[in-house]
Amino acid sequence: MAIDVKICGLKSEEAVEAAVEGGAQYVGFVFFPGSPRSVTAARAAQLAALVPSDVTKVGLFVDADDETLHAVLRVAKLDLLQLHGRETSKRVAAIKAKFKIPVMKVIGVGAASDLDRVGTFEAVADRLLFDARAPEGARRPGGLAQAFDWTLLQGREFQLPWLLAGGLTVDTLEEAVLASGATAIDVSSGVEEREGVKSPTMIRAFLDRARELDPTPDSA
Repeated sequence: MAIDVKICGLKSEEAVEAAVEGGAQYVGFVFFPGSPRSVTAARAAQLAALVPSDVTKVGLFVDADDETLHAVLRVAKLDLLQLHGRETSKRVAAIKAKFKIPVMKVIGVGAASDLDRVGTFEAVADRLLFDARAPEGARRPGGLAQAFDWTLLQGREFQLPWLLAGGLTVDTLEEAVLASGATAIDVSSGVEEREGVKSPTMIRAFLDRARELDPTPDSA
C-alpha cells in the first residue's frame, strides 16, 4: 500500500498543479484568517477548479460556526472538512449532519494521554489527523513545523483512516513513516520556500520521496 499525501495550505495555481501532477491524493485549502496560508472562498474555488475529481479537496477550519462554513461551501466545492480547532465530538457530529460532507478531526498530540480522546471522535468523524499539539500561547493550531513523538502511534489500531502531520519534510518523511506506521501524510510548512509560500519544486520532491517509500513488496 502506497503512502498517500495531502499537500495543505495551497494558495497558488503553480502549487496546486505541482501537487496534482506529482500525485497527491489530497489538496488542502485553509479558511482560518489567522494563518499565512488562508484563502478566501472565491480563491479556493478558482484553485479547486484545477483539481481533478479523483483528488480529494479538503477545507481546513478552526472552530468555525455554521455561518462561516455556509459562506465557504456556497462558493467552493469541498470533499472533506478538516476540523483543526477545539471542536467537541458533539460539534463534529453536528457539522457532518448539517453539511452532509465527510469530516476529518485533528487530534493534537504532545503525550500519550492525548490519544485517550480518540475514541470519542472515531464515533462521529470519517478520518483522523494527528498533528503536534500547539504550544501554550500559540495563535494558530497547526502549520508550526513542529513534530511530536511519532512512536506514540506505532502499533496502535484506530477505527478510522488517519493521517500524520507535524514537522514533516522530504528529509524527515522516512523516519516519520517508520516511527509511526503512518500510511498517509499531511505536509504544509515542510514544502514552503518561506512561511505561507509553497514551493512547487519542494512539493514535487516530497511526493517523489513518498513514492519511494511505498511499502508494497517488489513483485520481483
